[in-house]
Amino acid sequence: MEIQKTKIKVKALRTLNSPYQKGDKSTSHETIYYALVNMKDLPDNLPLDVNPREPKMNTSVAKALKAAVVEPETDFYLNNRGIVISAKDISVDMANSSIYIDLGNQNNDDDKYQYGILDGGHTYMAIIQERDNIPEDITKYVRLEIITNVSNITRLSDARNTSVQVSDIALFNLDNKFDILQEAVKTEPYADKIAYKDNERQEYHVSDFLKLIYAFDIDKYPDDSSAPVQSYSGKAQVFKRYKEAYGEDFMNELVKQLPTLVRLYDTIECEIAEAYAMYKQDQGTAKSRFGAVKGIEPRENGKSYFLKNDIKYLVSAGYLLPIFGAFRSIMQYDSDTNSISWVFDPFEIWEEVKKNLAQNTFETTVSPQLAGKDRQLWLTNYRIVETQSLRKLLKQQKTMGVN
Repeated sequence: MEIQKTKIKVKALRTLNSPYQKGDKSTSHETIYYALVNMKDLPDNLPLDVNPREPKMNTSVAKALKAAVVEPETDFYLNNRGIVISAKDISVDMANSSIYIDLGNQNNDDDKYQYGILDGGHTYMAIIQERDNIPEDITKYVRLEIITNVSNITRLSDARNTSVQVSDIALFNLDNKFDILQEAVKTEPYADKIAYKDNERQEYHVSDFLKLIYAFDIDKYPDDSSAPVQSYSGKAQVFKRYKEAYGEDFMNELVKQLPTLVRLYDTIECEIAEAYAMYKQDQGTAKSRFGAVKGIEPRENGKSYFLKNDIKYLVSAGYLLPIFGAFRSIMQYDSDTNSISWVFDPFEIWEEVKKNLAQNTFETTVSPQLAGKDRQLWLTNYRIVETQSLRKLLKQQKTMGVN
């Protein structure tokens, strides 16, 4: 039977031939075609069977993609990785600004699992479902990468689908390697609300808790010479560290501290507005206007992230984590007894230095993205907590000397 080619109208087209083609005439080599296509010109019947996983359009990622399709911005083609298509052949009709792609016989299993959308299935479905809702005065484009003569479709599929394969975190969970974490939080109110698998619909993801652990990794960050800024900016790095240290005595003990770490983070989140007001009042400012700070959102009936306590403001983690991480200065690990302890109660120290921490944080920057990645901010906050701890130790020693 004659194979029907799929026509696609293109805005721009570039061709990249294999660098091995000239030296080897015995075999057909891959050719890559890069095209910019108006979303409304994208065919609605491109096959997806060659894609390793069926798109799930009810996930948070899929919903974000659909929102990006209809938002009144024209940079989708820059921000999105686009759609990768494996094709049997392609012909170009530049006179009509069109290409014709041969996707083989989709009724034949050999062709069905060789040709079609190889990567970007979620992007494709988001466009097909939402393109009719694009504002009429805006033209939006998507990138296509069409590859012909693919010799090893499985290898290419594995390489291109890193974002939709079972994630490293999910694979780690399959080996029951979050067992210590699950045991540590089993009596906490959020224990049954943590997702450990891909596309698992839960209120939290395990990475939310790994970043808290990372911020208190006193084995990796034992002093004020370096700071765990990746707990804000490096999800992959946070998991990598947990994976490397899994099973080690220190990490096992640190994970057991997770309920305390969650309570500390929650306390800071709930009281940061008060701390901000305190430091502003010391400066003679009657109204602190905390809600006017970038990354702070006033919220009626707001709830803290982990423990769902009442809050009046939603505060970016970019501000909270450099404060939270400062308290690792009062955590200590005894390798002889394999135990973690606190030099002082972190909640007591928070009460004593929260005004200073708020002042240092918000006078350093009023950008949560910059704050979360500001190594110097993390270190100066650390020193504020450490200094208060030293003061208390000196006071204790003087008291004992008097007695």
